[in-house]
Amino acid sequence: MKQRLLKLITVKSLVTLALTSVFCTLSVRDNISVQEFLTVFTVVISFYFGTQAEKNGGTK
Repeated sequence: MKQRLLKLITVKSLVTLALTSVFCTLSVRDNISVQEFLTVFTVVISFYFGTQAEKNGGTK
């Protein structure tokens, strides 16, 4: 459990979480459109999980 928490606190994870919270806030405040939110969020999440899969040796 402790090892998983340590892995969560990486720069990549923190940036992903920060971007997610910023874009959620902007979306709720109607500063960006739904389409802009979905585009940015999809790119960020795809990058995050893509690099995780690559680090773990690909998909199984």
